[in-house]
Amino acid sequence: MSATASKPAIYFGNYVVTAQVFHLTQHSFALVNLKPLLPGHVLVSPRRVTPRLSDLTHIEVTDLFLTVQRVGRMIERVYNGTSLNIAMQDGADAGQSVPHVHTHIIPRRKADLDDRGGSDAIHDMLEGEEGNVGKQLRDWSEDRPRFPKLDEEARKPRSKEEMAEEAQRLAQEMENE
Repeated sequence: MSATASKPAIYFGNYVVTAQVFHLTQHSFALVNLKPLLPGHVLVSPRRVTPRLSDLTHIEVTDLFLTVQRVGRMIERVYNGTSLNIAMQDGADAGQSVPHVHTHIIPRRKADLDDRGGSDAIHDMLEGEEGNVGKQLRDWSEDRPRFPKLDEEARKPRSKEEMAEEAQRLAQEMENE
């Protein structure tokens, strides 16, 4: 089922992300990323806010990973990937910045990170400031009229409108899966 504006609020941790959601199941949702590491970088999370994978029921775990599999197929197709990075940081000490289980899906292509040291550079990107989803969401919170001033690095946060447009486009693509 695709996300629509008439649905109840969907939370990623403490953040309302309803407009960024492009796919819903009974127990999971997929959303576009505020600052994708590479084009097509999305997240899949359980609907119930819980910090650790071990906190999920077996039904939630099954739904989460079936959703990861289905969304991954679509992301790889839409973004012309030849592979995927699928990653989860399970707990604060593993680098999880939002205390809500979430799985990163990142489409990859041959030599896409050669300028950053090769394909394994994605791991440092996820672990570093670039992958700090919690900080990015705090900076983007609803009570701020716009993003704070950032340095001029190539990877910029996207507007709510840009993310909503991508979510709508990906929702349509999910109907083809």
